Amino acid sequence: MRGYIDATTLNTDSAIKDAVTRYTVFGRVTPEQKRKFVRALKKAGKTVAMTGDGVNDVLALKDADCSVAMASGSDVAAQAAQLVLLESDFSKMPDVVAEGRKVVNNLERSGSLFIVKNIFSIILAIMSICFGMKYPMEPSQISLISVFTIGLPAFFLSFMPNKDLIRGRFITNILLKALPAALTDVIIVGAMIYFGNIFSVGPTDIATASTILMSIVGMMIVYQISKPLDVYKLGIWIFCGVGLVCCMIFFSDLFAITSMSNRCIILCVNFSIIAEPCLRYLTLIFRKA
Repeated sequence: MRGYIDATTLNTDSAIKDAVTRYTVFGRVTPEQKRKFVRALKKAGKTVAMTGDGVNDVLALKDADCSVAMASGSDVAAQAAQLVLLESDFSKMPDVVAEGRKVVNNLERSGSLFIVKNIFSIILAIMSICFGMKYPMEPSQISLISVFTIGLPAFFLSFMPNKDLIRGRFITNILLKALPAALTDVIIVGAMIYFGNIFSVGPTDIATASTILMSIVGMMIVYQISKPLDVYKLGIWIFCGVGLVCCMIFFSDLFAITSMSNRCIILCVNFSIIAEPCLRYLTLIFRKA
C-alpha cells in the first residue's frame, strides 16, 4: 500500500474500491465518502473499525463493524458509536481490547464445559427412550461430575487473563470444543452399558463405573481447554481431580458410589484406557471439519 491520496479525486465507487486497498492516508474526505470507504473495506473481506468525534463521522460509525467515539466529541457521534472513550484517551484501547478478548475466550472455555454434559444427556436420553433402557446414572452422581469438571473449573478459569486473538464464530467454537468430549462420553458410557448387560453386571455397578468414566473424560477436557498450562491452571486441574477422588471415597453414600464387582472393574479399566484415544481422534476430526 502507498502513502496518501486526495479524496476529491475519487469520483466513482470503483475508484474508491481501488483506493482503499492501495492507500493508507486520505485527505479532504466527505462524510459520504467515509461511509463508502467502510463499505468498500467490508466488501473486501476486512473487519472495519471506525473512530470519530464529529457529526461528519456518524454515517461511517453506523456502518463499521466496531465504532469508537470520544466522549469529548459530539453527542450524535457518541450515540452512534458502539464504544465511547469516557476519558477521550486512545491509550486505553489496548486494555479495552484485552478485556474483550478475555471475556470472549473465557466464555468459550466455560461454555464448552457446560455444553459437554448437555449434549451427552440429550443423546443418552434419546438412546434410553429408543432402546427402552434405564438411564444409567443417578442425579447425585451427575451433580458430583458437574461440580468438579464443569462448575469449579469454569468459575476459576473465567478469571484468567487471555489475550489470544478471537477467531471463528462464538457458538461454532464452543461446539467444536464440546462435541468430541460429549461423543466420547456417549461412546464409553454406551459401551459400558452394553457390555455390562452382556456380562451380567448390576445396574448400580454400571452407574458407578459410568460416573468414573465420565469423570475421567471430564478431567481430560478440562486439561485440554486449559492449555497452555501454567501453575495456576495446573493447580485448578489437580484440585478438581483430588476433589473428585476424595468425594468418591469419603462421601460415597452421598453420591451413590458403590463398590464394583471384578467384572465391572475390568470393563471400567478397559474403557478408561479407550477414552483417551477416542477423545484425541474425535478432536482431530472436528478440528479438520
